[in-house]
Amino acid sequence: MTVLLIAGSPSEKSRSAALLDGVQQRLHQRGAHVERLQIRDLSPQALILADFSHRTISHAIRRVADAEVVVVATPVYKAAYSGVLKVFLDLLPQNALQGKTVLPLATGGSPDHMRALDYALRPVPPAMPWHKKLAARWKNVWFPLIVDNTVATPYLLRPNEHGADIVVHY
Repeated sequence: MTVLLIAGSPSEKSRSAALLDGVQQRLHQRGAHVERLQIRDLSPQALILADFSHRTISHAIRRVADAEVVVVATPVYKAAYSGVLKVFLDLLPQNALQGKTVLPLATGGSPDHMRALDYALRPVPPAMPWHKKLAARWKNVWFPLIVDNTVATPYLLRPNEHGADIVVHY
């Protein structure tokens, strides 16, 4: 099983990158084959101009296509995921995540930023499995579903009913 970790932060060091480090370490301990894609390492000009023929862009899109599981981590800026991640996601074919297990992860500077998972990231790829589907599929990858319930959203008022294994409050 190939797991692709996508780092959507424009910064080399970030809390979302640290979050992916933890995911990567845990998956390695379980014997999963993990690859990492740093969006910030792709050609900025090719990203902005949607240059599909550029080797970094075509290689990144191919890596998404080849992965069975995709974990996307992003910082939240002004209630939305990062711009570099948005530009990359716009380059993916509409069905690029169809049939894959997708786990979105976000870090934010305030409790209000955590709502971005509900209203900014959820509608991006329509194939993203969320809530009960996410819990069921993710358990097959030997990973607990952890929900930060510091700010309860309408979807996460009772996270255990949606399959959460661990509920945290910060």
